[in-house]
Order: sequence, then structure tokens, then C-alpha cells
Amino acid sequence: AQQGHVREKVYGKQKIYFAEQEQLPAASDAELRGLDGEIAERSSQLQELRQSCRHMEAELKDLNSSLTTPEIAREIEALKKDCASCAEKLERIKSATNHVTPEEKEKVCREQQLYRREWRRRKRMATELLDAILEGYPKSKKQFFEEVGIETDEEHGVVLPA
Repeated sequence: AQQGHVREKVYGKQKIYFAEQEQLPAASDAELRGLDGEIAERSSQLQELRQSCRHMEAELKDLNSSLTTPEIAREIEALKKDCASCAEKLERIKSATNHVTPEEKEKVCREQQLYRREWRRRKRMATELLDAILEGYPKSKKQFFEEVGIETDEEHGVVLPA
């Protein structure tokens, strides 16, 4: 610093040393344009390499998430066993002699409609009765149900069939 080769700047307790800029040769306009062109060329190369790197990383991620050859072989074997068991089950069903006749099916459908209608009617009657009781009841509906021990269809996840 005393000889003038580097400069010194003091910031509180810290000292910073840097090269003396005035001693460096000044670059001509042609050299600056050449350096600017080289910077632009290197920037475009950098962009291309980054793009290529992103593409390769995406491809690597895709390959890492896919199954390996032994895993695929095991998967194929499991699927073949499933297919064979399903084919065997289909053959058993086709060869079964105890098929349901259309008359039996119709009878079961009528009974289901009857029971569904009765379910709706009884649920509606119970709801109307409970609403009438709850009109004069000082607590909430939920508290009343807990005290009396009423379980609803909704609590058990039961829905009325269509």
C-alpha cells in the first residue's frame, strides 16, 4: 500500500485492500466489444447447459420413480396369478347350476321396496315424534339423544337406499 501497488480503505476496525485501478492498462473499445461478445456467447452456452441439466434431472427423476426390471417381473407374475384366479372364478360362476330365476329376482326386489318404504315411514314418524318432544325440551337435540339413548342412522353411516 505504501508503494502504491494496492490501495487500503479503513472501515472502523476493518481494513480492505484492493488493486490500484489506475495502474492497470485501459482496454480499447474493440477489446470491450470483444469481451461483451464473449460474455454473451458464454451466457447463451450457460443457458443451454442449464436447460440440458434440467431436462436430464427430470429424466432422472422419472427413471428413479419407475419400477426396476425385477420389480416389473414380480408385478407381471402377480397379475398373471390374479388373472388365473379370476378366470377360474368366472368358470365356476358360469358352470353353477343354482342360478336365480327372474321370478325370484322380482320377488326379492318387491320385498326390498316394501322394506325400504316401511323404513322411510317409520323414520319419518320417529322424527316427527322426536321434534314434538324437543319443542318443549330445554336442552339440545344431541343432549336429548344421549340421555334417552337414541342412535341415528347418520351416526352409523347408514343411508336409505335409493
